[in-house]
Amino acid sequence: MQAVYYRASDATQPVSAFIEGLSPERQVAIDNRIDRLNTLTSRKSPHLEYPDSSQVDGELRELRCHYGNEHYRVLYRQSGSFFILLHAFRKTTRQIPQREIRVARERWEDFRTRMDAARREPPRAIGGDAP
Repeated sequence: MQAVYYRASDATQPVSAFIEGLSPERQVAIDNRIDRLNTLTSRKSPHLEYPDSSQVDGELRELRCHYGNEHYRVLYRQSGSFFILLHAFRKTTRQIPQREIRVARERWEDFRTRMDAARREPPRAIGGDAP
């Protein structure tokens, strides 16, 4: 199992950009939690237990990160042997705001649409073997 950042169609990685915008100490706190995801080896039991992770909705999960009294969340889903890190934010309310869940769902749909797209056929050769 491996945690990977969601990459938008414009090649940006929103979770990585969010983490890079934080102080080094906060970055380390979040990166340590992401590293914990990478320690999982079995697809039979592919999730960290509470309080490290918890289910948000369906297969959408939250990676629970703390720095002092600040709470950060990374929303993710599993795809095969990968954890796709979809969205990260600082949590300031008791419940996860619906707009944050919506962003993660939209990114998941974008990811699935692009991953399920038909593979492009390479151009045919020009020359003697062309019909």
